[in-house]
Amino acid sequence: MSKIAFMFPGQGAQKAGMGKDFYEQSETARKVVDRATELLGIDMKELCFEENDRLDQTEYTQAALVTVCLAMEHVLREKGLNPDVTAGLSLGEYCAIASAGGMSADDAITTVRKRGILMQNAVPGGKGSMAAVLGMTGEAIEKVVGGIDGVTIANYNCPGQIVITGWKESVEKASEALKEAGAKRVMPLNVSGPFHSPMLEDAGKELGKVLENTELFPLQIPYVTNVTAEYVTDISETKALLAKQVASSVRWQQSVENMIADGVDTFVEIGPGRTLAGFMRKISRDVKVYNVSVWEDADKVVSELC
Repeated sequence: MSKIAFMFPGQGAQKAGMGKDFYEQSETARKVVDRATELLGIDMKELCFEENDRLDQTEYTQAALVTVCLAMEHVLREKGLNPDVTAGLSLGEYCAIASAGGMSADDAITTVRKRGILMQNAVPGGKGSMAAVLGMTGEAIEKVVGGIDGVTIANYNCPGQIVITGWKESVEKASEALKEAGAKRVMPLNVSGPFHSPMLEDAGKELGKVLENTELFPLQIPYVTNVTAEYVTDISETKALLAKQVASSVRWQQSVENMIADGVDTFVEIGPGRTLAGFMRKISRDVKVYNVSVWEDADKVVSELC
């Protein structure tokens, strides 16, 4: 029997206009976006649908992306498409938890707004950076960066694409060392901080305090955590994992491999862009992958899977 996973993208997938057609076509989606405006005191239609400078600022990006992804997810549920497991890359894990029934949409949106502010303020501008390493295995990269202080692996995205993170000078030193060790390319990323590095441990501790006041509910289905790439079935583990996730490596490739090993053969990426679908092509070509980023995608996916 086919198993379906909902996947949610992380920061970097955002773009002006995301979710606008869902807002225009669906009362369900409108309620999510309008509720986010009410909760945060931010005009989410302006932030998400119109060209602006704030959308790429971490403190706004995170709430905007989670709002839009959950609006889309609610529409798919309303149309009758339900997953057996959920997963999200970094920020997307909050959508995964909400979709799995462990957190309300309201709390997911308000928590990531605070998360974004904490992450943006964790490290002074220009002190940290990230870079994507192409054409090397995780094990090979680990050997190189293991000998350089101040740099670690941020994301295990898919075979041949790993992201490193840390102090700017350390990332630059590691980038040169990785090129010498055989990397096809090492590309600096346009991000506002060294996300998923030990430099954000204090932000993770502060997020833990925020999460203390967040109400969680028994999971209706499991989700996969970035920290260990394992299924979570006990919601009591979630707050500690989310606090740790900020400064831990995102084990996305391993998460997907574990879902496939569990029998998941259909993956639905929910949100703007096709980043996760792109990773899927390199992780496994033996599974079906769908992307829902515009209204027409939702109708097509539901008609094929329901």
